[in-house]
Formats: sequence, C-alpha cells, structure tokens
Amino acid sequence: MKPVHKSFVAKSEDKLSGILDLLNENDIEGMPVLKGETFIGMISKSIIYQAYFKMDKEKNTFLNNTTAGDIAEYPDYYIHDEEVFERTLPSFKGFPVLAVVDDHRKFQGLVTRFDVIEQFESAFGTRKKGVRIAFTSEESAGRIERLGNIIKSYHENVISLATFDETDKLARRIVMKIEPNDNIEQFTKKLEKSGFRILSVKEV
Repeated sequence: MKPVHKSFVAKSEDKLSGILDLLNENDIEGMPVLKGETFIGMISKSIIYQAYFKMDKEKNTFLNNTTAGDIAEYPDYYIHDEEVFERTLPSFKGFPVLAVVDDHRKFQGLVTRFDVIEQFESAFGTRKKGVRIAFTSEESAGRIERLGNIIKSYHENVISLATFDETDKLARRIVMKIEPNDNIEQFTKKLEKSGFRILSVKEV
C-alpha cells in the first residue's frame, strides 16, 4: 500500500480544472476523492468528461466552478486496511488504483494494480529461473503432507507453490516451481507413483 503522503488524491472542494491538470501532469487516469480525511468516491478523466456532457455549461465555467465532490462516483470503491491480499486484484474495476480505508472510511492510502500484479509475480517466483511442474491431485486429506515428504526426500528447493480449483471438484491443480537440478526426472516419476498426475514440466 502506498501511504497517504505518497498518494495522489483530490479534495472534495478542489475545482475540476486543477484536478485535470494533476491527472495530466502525472499521467494517471483517476484518484480517490476525500472530504477531510474521509473517502467519498473516485474521480477520473472519464468521469469529468461524462459530467461535462451531461451539464449544460460552457467548458471553462464547468471546469472552474465544479468541484470533485460535485461529480465523484463509486463511493464503495475501496478496500479495508485489514483486507486479505488475495482478494485485492478482483476489486479493480476500471481504475488502476484502489483506495484503502479503515472502519470509519478514513483514507489510509492506495493500492495500485501494478503493485498487486508485482506481488502475484513474487508469489509465483516469476523473476527467478527454475523448473515449473504442473500436476493434479485428488482432493484428499494428507496430500500436501505427502507432497512435502517427497520434496524433502529429493532435497528440492521450492521457489513457489500454488494450488488452483479444477473443473472437476475431486481434483486440484498444483503448480510448483523448483530450482534446477539433475534429478527432475526422478522427482516427477516419484510424484506420479505417489498419485500425482503430471501435466507439464518446463524450465522457465
């Protein structure tokens, strides 16, 4: 999360002319609108343009007399500061940023789509070279413990491990990335003998 002092925001009383300048100068599409320290909605170039065409006002009059608070939209476009990280990405809906608030809607900072994608890349170890092994496993108690024992017995260094829902509710897809070594073939054969179905093995 970017803290308040590093976040671009608009105050509810700010005129649209200044907001457009801020958006253009910093090459950003939108930002939160605050009334005091309270989040009240979002504003963007698109919202400003749409509001202009809906109002019967001359351009300069509209930009110099209309405030962010007058046209702010999406008052529920935020997440709480205690939100689980994995649920952040699906919350982005047309904006590259998402406001973070506390239980009283006090603005705490921003999460950007870029920052969230970076964290997912880190979780999948995409910046580190390794061997990506995709396989499926039946939904059964102890399957992760069984996998852990195999990893331990072959002394594999795991870079990342993730599981995904399969269409078949009785199976689960697992994607594991390990450091390259000379026993990948033996390791994958052991996985198959232990009930895991190998889908692909790739160096990435």
